[in-house]
Amino acid sequence: MRVFFIGFGQAGGKIVDMFIEQDKKAPTRSFRGIAVNTARTDLMGLDNIELKDRILIGQTVVKGHGVGTDNVTGAKITADEIDSIINTIDNRGTHDIDAFVICAGLGGGTGSGGTPVLARHLKRIYREPVYAVGILPAPEEGRLYSYNAARSLSTLVNEADNTFIFDNSAWKNEGESVRGAYQRLNDEIVRRFGVLFRAGEVSKSGVGEMVVDSSEIINTLRGGGVSSIGYAISETVSKSTKQKQGLTGGLFRGLKKREASEEVLTGEDKSAKIIGLVRRAMLGRLTMPCDYTTAERALVLIAGPSGEMDRKGVEKSKSWVEENIAGVEVRGGDYPTESSKVAAVVVLATIGDAPRIRELMEIAKETKEDVVKSKERRSSMFDGDEIDPLFE
Repeated sequence: MRVFFIGFGQAGGKIVDMFIEQDKKAPTRSFRGIAVNTARTDLMGLDNIELKDRILIGQTVVKGHGVGTDNVTGAKITADEIDSIINTIDNRGTHDIDAFVICAGLGGGTGSGGTPVLARHLKRIYREPVYAVGILPAPEEGRLYSYNAARSLSTLVNEADNTFIFDNSAWKNEGESVRGAYQRLNDEIVRRFGVLFRAGEVSKSGVGEMVVDSSEIINTLRGGGVSSIGYAISETVSKSTKQKQGLTGGLFRGLKKREASEEVLTGEDKSAKIIGLVRRAMLGRLTMPCDYTTAERALVLIAGPSGEMDRKGVEKSKSWVEENIAGVEVRGGDYPTESSKVAAVVVLATIGDAPRIRELMEIAKETKEDVVKSKERRSSMFDGDEIDPLFE
């Protein structure tokens, strides 16, 4: 799948920068990307996005210093300067892409405000689907960040073709500050979405038996709303170890326990391994904690060495996922890679129930009420008809 990434704001720019770094190391180039920001220092801190693809907006308003947490200003600046963003996208080339993906932290100012605006304009101009990867702030980042995220998300879901959610609070370790965890969390995002968006590539490892191409992903995401991704990874099995064990009997009993226990998985065993991996991906830690049984559609992708792939295992995994979600559309396939590990990605599309989003909206509602009360208190302090104002 060929993806055009737009990193909006500080968090989004860093994530897209990592996608481009990953793409440079891949056998085939599938990603291209730009970064958009109101803060000059954030753009200068990127390493892999070319300078000509880093767009500074709002210079006449914030002088390159960013909008802080003011996402209303971020949205206005984006709307005012949308032409410069679109021109950069056109110059970078869009003739061969399959989708646009906007990455942004939803709790700040630039990405939070600008992403819904950009999504609307991209859909108006281009025929390709527009997806968003939105990062939710953890509650300890502050109520203002939660309020911004709620406002941004409630707008974004109506503008993007689908919105993937990554919840910081579900991924940071106990006692770890969110700021200190940023790099690790970004790695988690890029690892998962990197596997998904590379599906269908033709590499030295060949083509999968059940190819998951861009149309499969697009059809899975066509329902809109919010989606979550599960991911699990497993070591491959050493073929040579079992052969040595079978030929020489006790000669290799002195091997390390880990090495001696390795087996070649074939037939039902190989299918069982894939099914187990898919279950781990779906029942484990999702990018957004949610009730997976409310998903309307799903996609199962197995990536790894061609010798580890198993059509029967993929089919059984799809059947198991179908039994556990609300909808009946479950697509799936395999993607051969040169990796030494096997990965399973499960896309749960158009989620019907996500407690974390309900919590976010409740926090935002309380924050809005507190802001209104604070304004009323301030105005009452200076309420006096006997005092003439300086001017009217």
